[in-house]
Amino acid sequence: MKPFTFPVVNILDMTTWKGSICDMPIWQSKLNVDNSSGNKGKKAPNRLALTAVILLCGAVITAGCSGNGEDMPAAGKPHASEKPPAGTVPQGGGSGKAEETSSEGKVKKPYTQPLTGLPSDGEVKDRPVMVMIENSPQARPQSGLNQADIVYEVLAEGEITRFLAVFQGQSPEEIGPVRSIRPYFVEIGDGLDAVLVHAGWSQDAINMIAKRNLAHFDEVYGDGTYYWRSGERKMPHNLYTGIDKIRRGIANKKLRNDWNGPILEFLAPGEQAPGFAASHVTIPYLRGYNVSYDYDAETGLYNRSMEGEPHLDAATRKQLTAANVLIVEAKHRVLDSEGRRDVDVFGPGKGVLLQQGRRQDVVWERKGGLIRAYAGGEEQPLVPGRTWVQIVPEGTQIDLK
Repeated sequence: MKPFTFPVVNILDMTTWKGSICDMPIWQSKLNVDNSSGNKGKKAPNRLALTAVILLCGAVITAGCSGNGEDMPAAGKPHASEKPPAGTVPQGGGSGKAEETSSEGKVKKPYTQPLTGLPSDGEVKDRPVMVMIENSPQARPQSGLNQADIVYEVLAEGEITRFLAVFQGQSPEEIGPVRSIRPYFVEIGDGLDAVLVHAGWSQDAINMIAKRNLAHFDEVYGDGTYYWRSGERKMPHNLYTGIDKIRRGIANKKLRNDWNGPILEFLAPGEQAPGFAASHVTIPYLRGYNVSYDYDAETGLYNRSMEGEPHLDAATRKQLTAANVLIVEAKHRVLDSEGRRDVDVFGPGKGVLLQQGRRQDVVWERKGGLIRAYAGGEEQPLVPGRTWVQIVPEGTQIDLK
């Protein structure tokens, strides 16, 4: 665009200004006083008078350019030559909040993590990684559980429980001990479109993985380079992996890493969860696996214990915590003498949702790939943070206080 040339006009007639300068962005305009050869020999205008003219014209220009807005793009619809606003909300990871500006003038992008609702530095696009983690006494304390987005606890053979830990928002360097996978674990991971990480499998589980062509890493058959054994424990309770290793494996194996999977609903800041006061729950599994949670009003989190003792993280020695605890009653069916079982992870069924020191009776059901809590037909939003999903057999008597 050519630089704007200061015209010689009656300053009371400013229509020329609006028709010319308002058609281009104000930062691209230039005001040039004509001192060309045609003006040589003429007396230069008084500087004070010229300054007054320029200031008056600038005021009129500003008013004219902001008057009716006909030449400006509609809100949310930038010109084709412009980039979208920096705060445009991404699909799958956005909070829906308007863009904010800090006191330093830096734009804050309102990104949130799809599975925790916590703030994120950018749009979350990587596929979740779901790791099968052992919960026998020899495997405790485990590594990585306190950095998971969601943890599912569910029965395996012999009435013991196993963890399915989902990682997307954080990338712990050590996760484990890693153990084998079962068909209903596969169902949970497939619903999330997660990469499955395990060490061994039941025949039904590997058949399901193969039939569906699911992305997975199996330490026992071919993917050992993405795991390591610790010398601090005996086999098979000493196998570990890390998210960076799995991400490198995804690249090396040319697996799809982009993700547009399911997201959860979350409470807005300051929003109160419904329900009745309840600060403690005990969930009975087999002896040695009984679980309890106690609400800490100062942190707003539930502290997890096993058999009355704090359940700790191996690296930090801190107690495991949850922002939400969802207890779901599911149909369990033992399939053979080895104790292999089938667990319904689709629902619907009865459940209890614990949040903010309150309890609420809910109906759980898997929709959009995730187990969700409903009350009155409406999905119940979660408190931003980690969620533990406790899957128990139908009729299990939990103790709420």
